[in-house]
Amino acid sequence: MVIIQSKSKRKPSGGRYRARRKKRQYEMGRLPSLTKLGGRRLKLIRIMGAHQRARLLGADTANVLDPKTKKYEQVKIKTITENPANKHFVRRNIMTKGTIIDTEKGKARITSRPGQDGTVNAVLIG
Repeated sequence: MVIIQSKSKRKPSGGRYRARRKKRQYEMGRLPSLTKLGGRRLKLIRIMGAHQRARLLGADTANVLDPKTKKYEQVKIKTITENPANKHFVRRNIMTKGTIIDTEKGKARITSRPGQDGTVNAVLIG
């Protein structure tokens, strides 16, 4: 079964919409990449227009911005502290946008989407 990102077949009331056309390949979705803490692993996928997108499957470093000095530095990620997307992602060490990570410079919040951007960018907090 394919993952599709088109309009639902059901109305909010539970009634059914009549299909105007069939599914299209450009409406197809993919399973989430679930970027883990570990060695850097990238997967290149073909997207619309024969372009490529890098999916980050694993990472152990992050580009961390220090708001005081306005400088980026690549630092090692120690552990994942908190994930607002899913509380079970913390013990599975899965990184998404908004995840709080513990780095060598301190705690940071991930601002990029690792599964879609192919990189882990973060900003120091507190």
